[in-house]
This record gives sequence, C-alpha cells and structure tokens, in this order.
Amino acid sequence: MSDARVPGPEAGAGRAEPAGTALSVDVAGLLAQLARSFALLLPVYALGYLGLSFSWVLLALALLAWCRRSRGLKATRLYRALALLEDEERTVRLGVRACDLPAWVHFPDTERAEWLNKTVKHMWPFICQFIEKLFRETIEPAVRGANTHLSTFNFTKVDMGQQPLRINGVKVYTENVDKRQIILDLQISFVGNCEIDLEIKRYFCRAGVQSIQIHGTMRVILEPLIGDMPLVGALSIFFLRKPLLEINWTGLTNLLDIPGLNGLSDTIILDIISNYLVLPNRITVPLVSEVQIAQLRFPIPKGVLRIHFIEAQDLQGKDTYLKGLVKGKSDPYGVIRVGNQIFQSKVIKENLSPKWSEVYEALVYEHPGQELEIELFDEDPDKDDFLGSLMIDLTEVEKERLLDEWFTLDEVARGKLHLKLEWLTLMPHAVHLDQVLTDIRADKDQANDGLSSSLLILYLDSARNLPIRYKTNEPVWEEHFTFFIHNPKRQDLEVEVKDEQHQCSLGNLKIPLSRLLSSNDMTLNERFQLSNSGPNSTLKMKIALRVLHLEKQERSSHYQHSAQVKRASVSKEGRKISVKSQMSMSTGAGDSSPASSTPVIGSSVKPGMEERAPPVEASPQGPQDLGRSSSSLQVGAACSPSHISVKEPTPSIASDISLPIATQELRQRLRQLENGTTLGQSPLGQIQLTIRHSSQRNKLVVVVHACRNLIAFSEDGSDPYIRMYLLPDKRRSGRRKTHVSKKTLNPVFDQSFDFSVSLPEVQRRTLDVAVKNSGGFLSKDKGLLGKVLVALSSEELAKGWTQWYDLTEDGTRPHMVT
Repeated sequence: MSDARVPGPEAGAGRAEPAGTALSVDVAGLLAQLARSFALLLPVYALGYLGLSFSWVLLALALLAWCRRSRGLKATRLYRALALLEDEERTVRLGVRACDLPAWVHFPDTERAEWLNKTVKHMWPFICQFIEKLFRETIEPAVRGANTHLSTFNFTKVDMGQQPLRINGVKVYTENVDKRQIILDLQISFVGNCEIDLEIKRYFCRAGVQSIQIHGTMRVILEPLIGDMPLVGALSIFFLRKPLLEINWTGLTNLLDIPGLNGLSDTIILDIISNYLVLPNRITVPLVSEVQIAQLRFPIPKGVLRIHFIEAQDLQGKDTYLKGLVKGKSDPYGVIRVGNQIFQSKVIKENLSPKWSEVYEALVYEHPGQELEIELFDEDPDKDDFLGSLMIDLTEVEKERLLDEWFTLDEVARGKLHLKLEWLTLMPHAVHLDQVLTDIRADKDQANDGLSSSLLILYLDSARNLPIRYKTNEPVWEEHFTFFIHNPKRQDLEVEVKDEQHQCSLGNLKIPLSRLLSSNDMTLNERFQLSNSGPNSTLKMKIALRVLHLEKQERSSHYQHSAQVKRASVSKEGRKISVKSQMSMSTGAGDSSPASSTPVIGSSVKPGMEERAPPVEASPQGPQDLGRSSSSLQVGAACSPSHISVKEPTPSIASDISLPIATQELRQRLRQLENGTTLGQSPLGQIQLTIRHSSQRNKLVVVVHACRNLIAFSEDGSDPYIRMYLLPDKRRSGRRKTHVSKKTLNPVFDQSFDFSVSLPEVQRRTLDVAVKNSGGFLSKDKGLLGKVLVALSSEELAKGWTQWYDLTEDGTRPHMVT
C-alpha cells in the first residue's frame, strides 16, 4: 500500500505524477472544520444583524473557557487518583509542601493482606497437625535428652485452639536485595486459647499451657529463585528481634521444683523460648530436594557492626533520699541489642554525664529492617529506672560506613548519647589484612580495646569412622559457628571430638588460620583427618575467614548526615521488664548436655592472642534442627577482657571485706550462742545457691534461692539480705545484692545475678557470698550473719549445680549439703 506525497520545490514544476497516485483529502475533517468556523461566526453575525451589544460575545467566550477549565480539572483529579494508587507518599509530597503536613501524617510501607488471613484460616487445622507433630517428634525427644531428670518427659495433649494466626501487614523489599531472593516481613499476631499438657512421670509432675500470645515481625525469605517449578528452592523463617511473648501456665510451680529446673523462672523460660525464634536461629525448609542449599546452611553475615559506646550527657537524676525530699543523681548503665545479641555496659556510680568508653562487635545477618537498640537504666537495688532509649536503622549505618554523633534519647525529657558506629565489610581476600592489623595494633602483639581483625565462620557437617561402638560412629551435626579473630596469622583452630557419656576423647584436629589466608577465597571445604583417633576417622567441615574492613567514603566538606532514628514501638514498662529478665537470663536446659553416649565436639581458637566469640553463636538449635541427629555440639571460645583503662571505685566501706571487725563480732556472737552447749553441724544456718556458667552469654550465673536456720540478730529476728563478690574483684561495681527480707530466719529470695567472665577465667576465681543483717536507718543491728566461699574450679561449672552451703563466720570452711 502506498501513500501520495506532495512533491517539494526541488522536484521541479514540470515533473508528472506517477500513474495510479492521487492527492489524499480528508473530506470529513474539512467539513467539521467548516462547521466549527460557521458555529463561531454565526453568533457574531446574529448579534450584528439583530443590533445587540458585543457583551454577549464576551459572555459566550467566558462560558466556553469555564467549560474547558472544568473538563481539565476533572481530568487532573482522575490522573491524581490513578497516581495515588501507584505511589501514595510520592504523590502527596509532590502536591503538598513538607512544612504543610501535620506531624501525625505518616506513610506506612506495609500492606494489608486479608486474602492471606483467609488462606491461613482455611489451612489452620492442618497447621495444627504439623505443630503437634513438631512437639511430639522433635521437641519431646530434645527435652528428654537435655537433662537426666527429664528422661520421662512427654506431651499428653497438644491443642492449638480454633483461633488461627493473623497477619496484620506485609512488607515486600524491592531495593538493596539479591535478585535471586524475595524478602517479606509479616506482622503477625496470635492470641490462642490453646491447651498443651505435659507430664514428667518420674516426679509425678503435671503442667501445661492454657493460652499463648505472640506479637512480632517475622521475616520470610524465599531463596534461591530457580527456573523450574516450584520456582523457589527453600523457605527461611525467623524473627529480626525478640517477639512479645506471653504464656498462661498451669502447674508451673510444680514444674520448677524439679531438679535441674529449679534455677529457672517464668520470665527466664519466656526469654529462652523467644531467643529460639530470633536471628541467627532460623527455620529453613527445602522445597526442592535437588537444589543446592549449601549457602543456606553456611550463612555468611552481611557485615559486622562495631559499636563504640562512649558517653552520655544531661541524664535524669532518679535517685532520691529521705523519702524523696532530697534528689540525687543516677547510676547509669546501657543495654545494647542487635537481634538476640545483647551487651551490657558497666555501671557508672552517681553521674549524670557518664563516660563508658566501651566497644562491642555484633554480627548483622539481615540489615534491611534490622535496628540497633540501646536503652539506658539507673541501677537500683530493687527495680532499675528507665533513662531513655534509642533505635537506629542499620541500613543507614551501612550506607554511611562510619557515624560519630550525639543522639537525643527518646521517651525521656532530656539526655544525649554519644556513639561511634562502624560498618565493617567482610572481605574474602587478605589485601587489607595488614592495614587492619596495624589499625588495631595486633601486628605488635598489642590490643586496642580487644578489637577483631577478621571473622571465622565454621560449618560442621559430620564425622566418619569414629572409634566408638555405642550410638553412632558417623554423627551428623550440620551446625555453623562464628568466632571473632584478633590475629589470624598467629592463631589456630582446635577441634576435639569427645564421647560425652564416657568423657573420653575420640580425636582432635588443629588447623592454623594462616592456612586459610593462602586458600582460594580464604575457604576450606573438605574432610579433615583426625589425630589420636582411628586410621580412617575424618571430620567434614567448611571453614571461611573474612577480613573486617572499614571502607572509607569520599565526601565533600559540606556533607552532613544524621542517622535515621526510629521511635520504639514497645511501651516503656514492657521494655524495662524484658531487659531486666533478659540480662538475668539462664539458659537452663538449653546449656545442659544430653546424657547419651554421643560424640561432643569442643572447638577453640588459640593461642594466646585475644579472641572472642559472638554472644549468640552458641545459642541453642532451632526447632528444625533438634531432631536431625542424636549428637550434640558445644563450641566455646575464650573471651579476652576489655583493654580499656578505667579507674574503678574503691571497695565500699559498708562491705564486710573492708571491715574485718565484722568477722570478729560474728565469732563473739557465735560463742554467746554456744554458752557451754554443743551447737549443731550448721550453727549459723545454710544458704541454697545455683551456680552455672553460660557459654552462650559468657557469664557466670548465680541464683540465690533461700536461707534456713539463720541466727537471730535481735529479739524480732533478723532482716537478712545476700551480698556477693567474685574474688579477687572487691570493687563496688562488682558487688551484687538481693532485696531485704524483714523479720525472718528462713528468707526466700529466688533472685538471679550474673558476672561477665569467661569460663577459663572464672575457674581461677572464688565466689564470696555473705548473709548480712540490714537493720533500720541509723540502726546498730547491722552485721554479718554468715559467709561462704565457693571455689569455682570444678569442671561441672558449665553444667551447673544447686546445693545447700553451710555458713561460717569467715567462709573458709564451707560444707556442701545436697
């Protein structure tokens, strides 16, 4: 088909048109144009013909302009409505100035998904069947193997109720994510009248759960995306931060009376359950058996966050004297949380502008949506007062690499916090290692605040042909661990396989970390031959070393930035309760070793130089891993103390350590009680303690349960309380105290305390426990009721024990009573 073209001037006037072509004329358009022109000219001609005023022409033109404007406004409204559906926030900000928006206007980035709630409701009966199977086939065997006292544990009924889980909002990440994965954040809420009954036949104990509430943000990652059905290789589920969990127990008091559980409490149990759900613990469900999910089993952190907790200013004074008539200062300390990694600073006594100058390092696995949470408290004998909080988006920290700023505290009238945040990138090569070692002074056998130069990631797969003939000689663990390394050029990785029940070694392995520096991608993935074992005994592991490098960005002199600070979504009271319980948490059965004849692996990083394991990597297995193998794995790494030079206060004059006369007075009182008669085996009474070292938190946990048969300090009895030191530390900041029990000789405390100390170091220390009488204000009835010195060199410290100790006047001759 050809079209006719009008020849241009250059074609020549005498050129003839080709045969078969003609000019194209739009007759309909020409007639329409003539009609419009006639319609416009006709009113003017009519006005002149009739002799009317020209004002009518102006009126007609104004009417025409109004019609066109009305039609244009209608089209604009339609366009804005369509744009609003696509991007509400961008449309509003383009149409309204930011200063004109009220403070309560915000743009949530989550979407409602009622269709998903309808789907969950329809699937709820089948989800309940899966949960019951999980309880009976996975959790129940794990609990039985966790402690010999729980060998007869079983669930008698598991009913999750009729109320399904509800999803309040869904957020899909489209920026800064891998193209082979989909990241979803689900705001979930479950309030169920469930009925879960359990029984321990050995102790005729029955307990249960009547209702459960859980609220939080659950992250779902679909990866890797593949080109075959079902298009997704695996599904990973976890919580970015600890969810709000409430459980209505029945028979909990009977359950906590069982040996091995009597050091726990309701709050501690909730913290243990919550931490099972928080990153890096995750549930991974493979959807395609052929897919290579090695990367899911060997997760490498996105980065390491180095937190310089420097100082604060203008904090509120919470301490009062004389029943509030005199206002004092505060004893501030900080609690830093990244996921389930928790750090607590030292306490600065009576200071509203404290200086901590402490450094912490935390692993970050999922930075989109993950925050750095910091809370300040005033230490008090009973309940610590809240001094402010701060929440910083880690995406902003990663973008800036280095932030050194003063932040205003939230939820309080005043107060500022000085932080220096460094985002350390994990480099798979050793190009920057020498510079990093120089920066932290590790190249000269010195340490700068105990900082790390690299991160060691270990995936322990399985063992073969172990010299053991009990449960299995080929155990499968499939677990990963991480270690902070100070200097990989001088440190070794040592792994030992042990038979737990018979406490014998099945082989060991020593790998210099310098070997990784010369390996491809600084990674080893092979079967390692065990020493002092069978001729064919091997251990399959994947080990990777990553250098922690701070990338510096070039910025102009006029560049300014302030990290995005988020408002906390948890109430202040709820936060205080969770922090107090979290910092006094005991992992209970989670740290106890199964009493089966299964191999246990012990791993350490040596020699001599400082190394630190992150506080979360020895956390218990997630529910998906509990039934994978009958073997258990324990990995420990010694933590070096901080190298910050801080001047600590002198011992308190109220302590019996600084007043030797208190011991003499107690001996004199003991002679008065004897008065010619023979006293019993425990003349000063006894105290019941639970002592255990938590490798997960790298802390010594001491639970003070009760005292019995104390001596009376006056006619009304005694007002006892417990004071503890971890000798040789006699500083005031190292003192721990219980509340005061009034007028009783058999007080019950049930309070938990912890000391930040590694297992090798604590085995060289002594726990000094003193029972003292409080008395009233300006009372003379103050003094020592008895002491006990507990040596912590026992090898059973990792498992812990609960015992009664005899009190003596100087604590040097304690007798343990089981």
